[in-house]
Amino acid sequence: MSKKTEWIQQEINNLQTAGLYNRIRTIGSPQGAWLTVDGKQVLNFCSNNYLGLANHPQLTAAAKKAIDGFGIGPAAVRSIAGTMTLHLELERRLAAFKGVEAAITFQSGFTANLATIPALVGKEDVIFSDRLNHASIIDGCRLSGGKIIPYEHCDAASLEAQIKENLAQFRRAIIITDGVFSMDGDVAPLDKIYAVAQRYDILLMVDDAHGEGVLGKGGRGIVDHFGLHGKVDVEVGTMSKAFGVMGGVVAGNAVIVEWLRQRGRPFLFSSAVTVPDAAACIAALDILEGSTELVDKLWDNAKYFKAEMKKLGFDTGLSTTPITPVMLGEAPLAQQFSRELFEAGVFAMALGYPTVPQGKARIRVMISAAHSKDDLNKGLGAFMNVGKNLGVIG
Repeated sequence: MSKKTEWIQQEINNLQTAGLYNRIRTIGSPQGAWLTVDGKQVLNFCSNNYLGLANHPQLTAAAKKAIDGFGIGPAAVRSIAGTMTLHLELERRLAAFKGVEAAITFQSGFTANLATIPALVGKEDVIFSDRLNHASIIDGCRLSGGKIIPYEHCDAASLEAQIKENLAQFRRAIIITDGVFSMDGDVAPLDKIYAVAQRYDILLMVDDAHGEGVLGKGGRGIVDHFGLHGKVDVEVGTMSKAFGVMGGVVAGNAVIVEWLRQRGRPFLFSSAVTVPDAAACIAALDILEGSTELVDKLWDNAKYFKAEMKKLGFDTGLSTTPITPVMLGEAPLAQQFSRELFEAGVFAMALGYPTVPQGKARIRVMISAAHSKDDLNKGLGAFMNVGKNLGVIG
């Protein structure tokens, strides 16, 4: 091994010793309630496929039809020769679905944050950011060069205290929060945060990656959930979770969307969303606008699973959404729990530091509308047996 990379191998060894090394499993089947993982058929409690759309025949048919009509790759960035009619149709449909003035799409939810925050914030500005915001928000904030001032998690009073203490020192400000926090499953008090933003006339941005397709009427998201249409300046989202596809979106104020077309770096310097992805996203919108059946089933499944887990004696944290963290504490225990679940036919990965704080390792269960009651009961049985075997429950 080269001396130049010895330190990297040592760091990897340290991760393994601490129980923090991430052994990535391989999937050999379409996403769904059941998967083939490392050659084994297992119940899927890992994917963000909330509504079971990742392999929905309506989406796959739309993608195939679009390939026949438009090919696959756009072969250019959006601002040169990569904007296709499907992109504009998707943006119109997303804006209508969200009830906003305009929308712009990106390659992913991650790049949507990397595009938006640096376009709105500079070195003379301040960002008030929830302490548990997603890594893509953190990275976007760092890229902007703005001053990052965290406020306590989901605490509007802490936010206001930070604004009072610091706002006068900066040219402009923005408040940024996740809508649904992906590790804990709790929901930001967006109504209270909006009230603070309005009092101080500050831009408000919410990342609704885990709220789209989950919260609000027919999955329209956190802004709809709180009845804040027209009041939140920027809604960032992803099509890789409940939509079952890939891509990011920024929706809201029309002038901000137009500014991102001019200055959003991933829009300007990275190729556009592919043709089949755009077409499949439109098909997902057709399904969501046509019926609330999948969203309703998602919530029924989540409520049932969570209630039964609590009866068994598991700690499911503060979640109020289908995200169900099973709190275990130390990373080695969480990894052992995950391995034993897999042996029992349940795929549910352990999450430890740096994804979650040290001492708060967990199994994160992602409930889906694709799960049947029998699926959920099988999962509950596996959790009960492993939990008792490892002394997590009595």
